[in-house]
Amino acid sequence: MAAKAAVLCPIDFSDSSRGALRYAVAIARHAGGTLTVLTVLDPLLSEAAEIELAAGYLPGDTAIEIERFYRATFLEPPEDLMVRFEVAMGKAADEILRVAREHAFDLVVIASHGLTGFRKMFFGSTTERVLRESSVPVLVSPGGDPGPVGLADARRLVRRLLVSVDLTPATSLLLEASHRIAATLGVPLLLVHVIEPVRAMLPSERLRVHSVEGERRARAEREMEALVATLADVRAEGLLAYGEPAEEIAKVGRDRDAGLIVLGIHSSLVGPHVGSVTYRVLCLVHKLVLALPPNATLGRFLDRSPAG
Repeated sequence: MAAKAAVLCPIDFSDSSRGALRYAVAIARHAGGTLTVLTVLDPLLSEAAEIELAAGYLPGDTAIEIERFYRATFLEPPEDLMVRFEVAMGKAADEILRVAREHAFDLVVIASHGLTGFRKMFFGSTTERVLRESSVPVLVSPGGDPGPVGLADARRLVRRLLVSVDLTPATSLLLEASHRIAATLGVPLLLVHVIEPVRAMLPSERLRVHSVEGERRARAEREMEALVATLADVRAEGLLAYGEPAEEIAKVGRDRDAGLIVLGIHSSLVGPHVGSVTYRVLCLVHKLVLALPPNATLGRFLDRSPAG
């Protein structure tokens, strides 16, 4: 029997992480998979609790609170989903990455912002670190997003899927995943390629730069047309933008009312890392963002019948 798809959803008991939890449940249920709900405790807070109360009191009490939070998130908690509740101790990003790696999760679903103060988990540096070092796909839900009631509700929230393509060999895997998500949800797919300007250092170079940019645009148009032509079973279109990538992706996402933006995490000599584009987009838009590391697959979530 094939292994079930496994989803990890870290929470910090905020309303934002409640929204992320609803996305995680909808995805895990659709895939017939499992869900692990994780919270990370500050070691200093645990040490203080042990002094005042007893050893192990805070982790045990927190595990009860996680399950209570989970059940309070849903009017009727789904009975057809296998759910685990886990408590870790340490720095949030370190522990999220460790748990995801050691238990071979297929997807991490987290909120971009959560609580403030001593219990905060999902502030910028934690989200950025998880994205930079994750070897599995990461779905980031925006702060304040209540999340879907089910997969049909996810279709309403997503509305349109925007995938940023750079027309490198990595585009094929990124487009395959985006295509299948769009087909599963029954939403249109918008391919966006941003052409970054070439800046002439000297006035004498401007004419040559203009010619090079014309060639780049013509080549990109041909490649985008070819990509769109392969997507016959979904409503798909291609769009070329010109300027700074993150700014343009965010602008198109807002103008075209895309509820989900899919971006690639490019590889380097030191392993997967999030580029400035991906994190910058997260900072600019209040939308779902799915970051896909090199060679990542969502097959366990998408090898099922499209939503009706």
